[in-house]
Amino acid sequence: MKVLVIGAGNMGLTYAEGMAKSPYLNRRNLMIHDVSTEKMLELSEFPHFDTYNNLEDCLPQADVVFIAVKPYHSEELFEKMKDKVNNDQIFISLMAGITIDSIQENLGIKKVVRAMPNLPAKVGLGMTSFTEAKEVSRIELLMVRNLLDTTGEAIHVENERFINASTGISGSGPAYVFYFMQSMMEAALKMGFTTNDSKVLVAQTFEGAVKLFNESDLSPNSWMERVASKGGTTRAALDSMEDNNVKELIKEAAYAAFDRATELGK
Repeated sequence: MKVLVIGAGNMGLTYAEGMAKSPYLNRRNLMIHDVSTEKMLELSEFPHFDTYNNLEDCLPQADVVFIAVKPYHSEELFEKMKDKVNNDQIFISLMAGITIDSIQENLGIKKVVRAMPNLPAKVGLGMTSFTEAKEVSRIELLMVRNLLDTTGEAIHVENERFINASTGISGSGPAYVFYFMQSMMEAALKMGFTTNDSKVLVAQTFEGAVKLFNESDLSPNSWMERVASKGGTTRAALDSMEDNNVKELIKEAAYAAFDRATELGK
């Protein structure tokens, strides 16, 4: 099996590196393409994969093709790809909002998987949701899942609506966490902590809370009740968030990302 990643940006390179470290592929079976000559020269110094500047040199020989470019580049890319592809190839799109039907129509192919990864894939803790066209077999889908799992965890979802929905939760979600972390760090700085101590206080708090959540059956609400005693400091903070409608604002933010992902597909 030969795999090609088109696009050497954050997500494309993350998947290329993740697959390079997996037992499924070796250097001769992993290719990466980008229009940036400078980027390809830089990556050619690494032994993990073969680099290509021209699609005609790599696309026809690929069995699986990851499309990892920005959605607004898709139309131009499809135009370059369509005379170099065939119906035996499997295409895995990492582009937000670009539908399976659109990819099939623009490339004239059938086997398409649409996936929504997120940035923690860079450290092997990514969350990817994926769904497929009906022409993708179960065996092919299992192979795709194994490739997606190289950067963290992958879940199969029923249809593309859930891909758009997961964009609003896991795809864009790390930014919500960073937003909250930044706010807490600024509060710590205002209280007099150093920048380094503020970072450690916030990072360890998040890491510990996530570990507690993952290693128990308790809901976030249950954990909050365990931390917040009546009349105490945590309750004062949670009451302030409730009074300021923070929970509803976070939900609205997630739906804004979901709605935007849906709009991009129209």
